[in-house]
Amino acid sequence: MNSRPIDRISTTQATVFIINYVLGVGILTLPRTVSEKVKTPDVWISVILGGLIPIVIALIMVKLCERFPNKTIYQFSQEIIGKWLGSILSGLIIVLFLISSGYQVRVMADTIGPYLLQGTPSWAIIMPFLWIGLYLIFGGINAIARMLEIIFPITVIYFLVIMFLGFKTFEIDHLRPVLGMGIMPVLKGITATVFSYSGYEIILVIYMFMQEQHKAKKVVLIGILIPIIFYTVTVVMVVGGLSIEGAVLQTWPVITYFRSFEITGLIFERFDSLLIAIWIMQIFTSFIISYYAASLGLAQLFRKNIRLFYWAVIPIIFIVAMIPENINALFTLGDWMGKFVPSILAITSTLLLVISIVRGKHEKT
Repeated sequence: MNSRPIDRISTTQATVFIINYVLGVGILTLPRTVSEKVKTPDVWISVILGGLIPIVIALIMVKLCERFPNKTIYQFSQEIIGKWLGSILSGLIIVLFLISSGYQVRVMADTIGPYLLQGTPSWAIIMPFLWIGLYLIFGGINAIARMLEIIFPITVIYFLVIMFLGFKTFEIDHLRPVLGMGIMPVLKGITATVFSYSGYEIILVIYMFMQEQHKAKKVVLIGILIPIIFYTVTVVMVVGGLSIEGAVLQTWPVITYFRSFEITGLIFERFDSLLIAIWIMQIFTSFIISYYAASLGLAQLFRKNIRLFYWAVIPIIFIVAMIPENINALFTLGDWMGKFVPSILAITSTLLLVISIVRGKHEKT
């Protein structure tokens, strides 16, 4: 690690960090995954309830970070549970971020390929994104934060505007009856939706860089509440347009919904290709955040200059991205990551907080 002063990000930038990381690939498949679990029109209730659990976990993570305001989880874990156990835990977290990076960039390739670049091999699509990511990440966390501030309003505003333009395909009967089969299907769907909010755990990494750390609780609350609203609107509109049965049958139900209508007289009459082009930027932000978190973890673990690891992890990310043989294998990897990463970090954060309180471990100011 070099000795230059720590870069700082504003409260707004920290919030956008969490929102962008949560709103990654999952939005394109969420209506299908939650519909498969619930199997009733009450999917939107599961989406809302599923977002409450991540809020509690995120607040626990903030409480842990408050005890070590100038360190990331890679550093304070070694102080709490010892150098060796802390290093093993840090190594596990780094591996998870590396796998997440590879998954995100592979999804970009598999989304672009069939719709925009037919016949182009995945590796040829992945490589440019890796080099663009490398160029961006050399600017540090401030450059990443500024990019997120630009991309977030573009992708979200476009997505919601076009989502509501398809209102003519919406059928309210597809969302009736409410709780027609009781509460149990809704509760089953919570397990699927909880993991769709994976991404809030990045607070364990970016807390150290916040200018106003006392606003961290506000950051995670807004950072999760906005995706809750966003996911709820998406599920309601897609299920209302395609029905539960239709959403279950589609690989990318949101893209199918966008292709189900066209509006004449506008510059663009069909919006699916434009959606993919714009939403790729959103997936790219998730890739960059995972890429940076893994590189930072390696730099802090080995106490070396972070720029060395910007280069070092590129081939690892590429290899991970090329491992899934097909779209089903990719979805399996995504499901595994969506469940394993937040679960591991939620459990370890809770344990680290309890141990730090019992042992009186905190950063001396």
